Amino acid sequence: MQSEEIFRTIKPGVLTTFQDMGRTGYQRFGVPVSGAMDPFSMQVGNILVGNPRNTVSLEVTLIGPKLEVCAPTLLTIAITGADLEPRINDRSVAMWKSITLKKGDQLSFGKHQSGVRAYIAVAGGFDAPVIFGSSSTDGNTGFGSSLEDVKKIKGFSHEAQQGIGLVPKDIPTYEKSIKVAIIEGPHTDCFTKEGREKFFRCIHQVEANSNRMGYRLKSEEIKLNKDIAIWSDAIPFGGIQVPPNGQAIILMADRQTTGGYPRIGTVLSSDMPKIAQLVPQGEIQFYPVTVEEAQARAIKMEEFLYKLELFYKGI
Repeated sequence: MQSEEIFRTIKPGVLTTFQDMGRTGYQRFGVPVSGAMDPFSMQVGNILVGNPRNTVSLEVTLIGPKLEVCAPTLLTIAITGADLEPRINDRSVAMWKSITLKKGDQLSFGKHQSGVRAYIAVAGGFDAPVIFGSSSTDGNTGFGSSLEDVKKIKGFSHEAQQGIGLVPKDIPTYEKSIKVAIIEGPHTDCFTKEGREKFFRCIHQVEANSNRMGYRLKSEEIKLNKDIAIWSDAIPFGGIQVPPNGQAIILMADRQTTGGYPRIGTVLSSDMPKIAQLVPQGEIQFYPVTVEEAQARAIKMEEFLYKLELFYKGI
């Protein structure tokens, strides 16, 4: 199928990039995974416009772009994630629901309301270069591109049913102070008893220099045992490293592939959307859960997405 121009970039926004679920399977070769910071919101957006869940979308950060529809036919989109006041022709538009645009319509964003990252899914998907099996943008490696580099956005647009959306109770809310579950380890022995207790007792604040690679946290010092030495190993999404200064770092989508700082735990995949949508200066408190509980929560999220897919296909 031949792609066509579907949007013209009037303003790119602060950081608007193409993202899917990332470059899985290449981390062992030193290739970062990247992908959507909030995979849940991105997948829901794609489901609402009838796409496969891993279809590339636009990830919008805090200040959104301004785009003009160029598609000759009707364009169906869904906007999910952070509430950045999306507008069509300067009129507010519903989120978490499929809507239809026509040629000449302008999509823009107003003031930040909640969350950090919004996602724009288009029925049929965007036409973005595929590198190592993914169209995700990674500014550190140079893979992919942001809207600052793309003035004409191409896609494989087709009409889809509009007005398909989540019921209010299923729409996430994004708070400025959150509690997040983690699996402890694997380097628990590298921390003093006081350090481990303090990690869970403290309120950790997200510093302003946090980004897609990692969230730097500020709290009371998390003390490590003296003369620790560990092998560098693979870094998971949500891994929490503690460098010698005792200030934790949560590794995010554009994280490096390996690291040598001790990890005190890993955030549950089901809680990573809350982290990805936490504003600068937001607060986090961690609590431990078992592997079995983590698996149960992951299954619950996957069941929700699977049932949403079945519902859409049954319409």
